[in-house]
Amino acid sequence: MTKKKDDHYPTHIADALNNIEELKLSGEHEKSILEAEKLLFDDPNCVEALEEIADNYVSLDSYDKAEKACQRALKLDEKSYTAKYILGFIHSQKQEWVKAIVYLKSSNTLHANNPEILRCLGWALFNSGKRTQGVVILERALNLDSDNALTLCDLGICYMQMKNFEKSVQLLKRAMELDPDNKRVKECFLAATSFRDRFTGLKTKQSI
Repeated sequence: MTKKKDDHYPTHIADALNNIEELKLSGEHEKSILEAEKLLFDDPNCVEALEEIADNYVSLDSYDKAEKACQRALKLDEKSYTAKYILGFIHSQKQEWVKAIVYLKSSNTLHANNPEILRCLGWALFNSGKRTQGVVILERALNLDSDNALTLCDLGICYMQMKNFEKSVQLLKRAMELDPDNKRVKECFLAATSFRDRFTGLKTKQSI
């Protein structure tokens, strides 16, 4: 999760954090982690350095290391919405929906109307069985960030599971336009299109 570095840091720490963020965004995750660890050596209480370490480890699929960094961040600042968001994301990836929802709801309380937090919360709620609530929150996330291919894809999958194939195809088509190389989006679009066509064909046969 990208966020603007807080103004309360001294200039040299703010600059270091921005450098760590830039390395992360350019895909140089190991370098970003090393720079964050250097910053922690100078300032052991720098919560944002731990958040960046956790975020990088998530990108590397090293969830155990990411979780440790988040827990350490929360010991320093129990109101770290980023650490709670990352923990929620990790539990979602493990399909531990109840734990994911607890962390994501807390993150959303601390930092309301963030489309990425809402996306993950909506997805977790939907998969936990709270389908209507999940879709409503995903729609909110999409309203806040209408060009987010991940939100469009998640919402498209939800509507596909709810057998609203027209809506599903519409959302997934838009996601494909925004992120044409995304394998998950392509597969889901083809599946939704196939279901829609089959369902339409079945309805046509029944009406004859």
